Amino acid sequence: MNVKKIISLIMLLFMLLPLGAQNSEGKQRYKIAACDWMMLKRQKIGSFQLMKELGGDGIEMDMGGLGKRDTFDNKFHQPHFCKLFKETAQEQHIEVPSVAMSGFFGQSFLTHHNYKALVQDCLNTMKVMGAQVAFLPLGGIKEDWTVAGDARQELVSRLHEVGEMAVKDGVVIGIRTPLDAGGDIKLLKEINSKGIKIYYSFQNALENGRDLCKELKKLGKDRICQIHCTDTDGVTLPYNTRLDMNAVKHTLDKMGWSGWLVIERSRNKDEVRNVKKNFGTNVAYLKQIFQQPQIRNYAPI
Repeated sequence: MNVKKIISLIMLLFMLLPLGAQNSEGKQRYKIAACDWMMLKRQKIGSFQLMKELGGDGIEMDMGGLGKRDTFDNKFHQPHFCKLFKETAQEQHIEVPSVAMSGFFGQSFLTHHNYKALVQDCLNTMKVMGAQVAFLPLGGIKEDWTVAGDARQELVSRLHEVGEMAVKDGVVIGIRTPLDAGGDIKLLKEINSKGIKIYYSFQNALENGRDLCKELKKLGKDRICQIHCTDTDGVTLPYNTRLDMNAVKHTLDKMGWSGWLVIERSRNKDEVRNVKKNFGTNVAYLKQIFQQPQIRNYAPI
């Protein structure tokens, strides 16, 4: 075999190596999960089997409803459910990367008198399932905390406090805010806790006309703990013309970010309750883009 043929063979082998599919530790760089409550499986054991059928990697499990109660309607208050959920997840080989406090979409984290106990309940549930991220939306707050004032000061104080609770457990609380990247960076500096990061939402950026990729780059990989990688309901991800997922992947690759991409919405508005079709389509699309090996292009020798 002459030198040119040997070099050509080496180049061919390099072309077949997966790029962007693995992180620096040789593990899957991007994993795909979905919200159990959006799949109509809030804290239901069937969520793991469903995700297995859809080909995803994990479930973002919700803490249960909150309403005007002092505690979440959380099955993990009962030891036999803790055992059942943990064993089922292991049997199905489905991970739980995060636990969501979706009740705070409707209730105010700023004014709820029992906020510390609610967060502690979430942290306890995370320990059972081995989750590393708690999702905390700030959507239920009625006061304008986005500007300087008493409301912002109180919110910053509360977030610092629960952030330090997370630090003690070696986990992170990811907050979802309506702010742009600059606003999020400023807020994180004020909170001043390593236990608080941004749980980034594509929907927030897209609905407010912000450049998604520029926002991601400005925030940087170390401020983003996890991503809700979907838009508002309307069409499934392959048909969303205002969300360039290939550009998103290119941006995240260049940033060096790796982690969980969680499907929240992007359901077909005409078939919102067709869970298998909506989430199956979105899982397959994300896996095609984020988990398939990339081919290097070399000029022939």
